[in-house]
Amino acid sequence: MAAQEVKYTRPPWDEYFMDLAHSVSKRATCDRGRSGCVIVRDKQILVTGYVGSPRGLSHCDDVGHFFKKVIHEDGSVTQHCVRTVHAEQNAITQAARRGIGLDKATLYCRMTPCRTCAMLIINCGIERVVCEKKYHAANESEEMFKEAGVQLNYFSEDILKYDNQKL
Repeated sequence: MAAQEVKYTRPPWDEYFMDLAHSVSKRATCDRGRSGCVIVRDKQILVTGYVGSPRGLSHCDDVGHFFKKVIHEDGSVTQHCVRTVHAEQNAITQAARRGIGLDKATLYCRMTPCRTCAMLIINCGIERVVCEKKYHAANESEEMFKEAGVQLNYFSEDILKYDNQKL
């Protein structure tokens, strides 16, 4: 009896680029947020970025995290590693270094970009953001994207949390 041939199905574009963002994240140098980012336009990769320390500075994986506590208006306290640059920020700065405009591009990332990344994304002219999951503090970014007309899509409504995020 002959084996039945299984027809190969190519992944949709969003899935393809998100898979690439996962591959990029393997270069990240902070184990709390091994995240990657891919920015594309017209189905072509423009630039990538991953979580890592600024050029020439020590990495979390080598010297440990550099935590800062943040006290929020509601009294809750979170801690964040501030040794590294976010994947979205690194992708945007790589584009700047290479002279690549990001107007009308789509950005793929692991979770909702933070408030600072959202502001950079808006100012770059990126028109669409695709996230694998939601960030626990996504509300401000979601509101800014909505107000600025940046389309925001999620693969999952699950919230991604870091270990030891909330104190």
